[in-house]
Amino acid sequence: MTAQDSATRQLAVAPRQATASGTVHAALGVASFSLTFPATAWSLTGFGPWSATGLRGALAGLLAVLYLAAVRAPLPRRRHWPGLLVVSGGCVLGFPLLTTLALRTSSTAHSAVVIGMLPLATAAVAALRTGRRPSGAFWAASIAGAAAVLAFTLVQSHGRPTVADLYLFVALLVCAAGYAEGGRLSEDLPGAQVIAWAVVAALPVTLLTAVLGLGAEPVRLGAKALAGLAYTAAVSQLGGLVLWYRGLAAIGVPRASQLQLAQPLLTLVWSVLLLGEHLPAAAPVTAVVVLVCIAVTQRARA
Repeated sequence: MTAQDSATRQLAVAPRQATASGTVHAALGVASFSLTFPATAWSLTGFGPWSATGLRGALAGLLAVLYLAAVRAPLPRRRHWPGLLVVSGGCVLGFPLLTTLALRTSSTAHSAVVIGMLPLATAAVAALRTGRRPSGAFWAASIAGAAAVLAFTLVQSHGRPTVADLYLFVALLVCAAGYAEGGRLSEDLPGAQVIAWAVVAALPVTLLTAVLGLGAEPVRLGAKALAGLAYTAAVSQLGGLVLWYRGLAAIGVPRASQLQLAQPLLTLVWSVLLLGEHLPAAAPVTAVVVLVCIAVTQRARA
């Protein structure tokens, strides 16, 4: 084998390795997100929805400040801040608050399945924002997966959307915008710094929300409440998003987002194991359909 052949082979292998690494990072992010709703339900056993949301963001913000100081991260450039504010508003403020409000009256299993529409919404927002157009096979599989999740949701709610469903629908829209914008920024900034700066940007709002919430809502400290709060702050709001944005940067927002089709089904498992909720009979069938759709989206070319 000549030196030129060896170099050509190395160049061919590098993109495959980057894709594999990106897929692993995105999948780990999805796995960490799948515990967010059960952890939020635990936090609500001791805190009100506004207190839980404010404390979650404030604690994550403090961790982000320590991280940025430790790596001596430079301030983002002026052109980065509009996108960071979109990430902050969607992923740090809007999604946590709206889903926490929904979980007061909706089960974690039902809420997780409604949010199953998030991958399709994220792919659509990313296509509009970046101008990149995934293939027809990608869109067909994405729509099929979203349709399976939506059908499952309607069956479980007997075709009657609730106020909690409205909260969840708005939550998935603002989160999709935050994911798409964060994925775009991760092509120019390290993924860890994207979410860290977004969390820090929201710190004044989350601190104020925490203070006002603690003053207006009852607090009943317990092991579950503290464990749930710690998980949502350290993992859901920061660590999981670091992995997620690394995956977005490596394999692209559309492909990475479709891995999230598995998230509602993982959350269903956690809701049974950790919260004692009932596993619907249709869940395994939906799981198979969704996994097939994920496989198609990962193989489809952009």
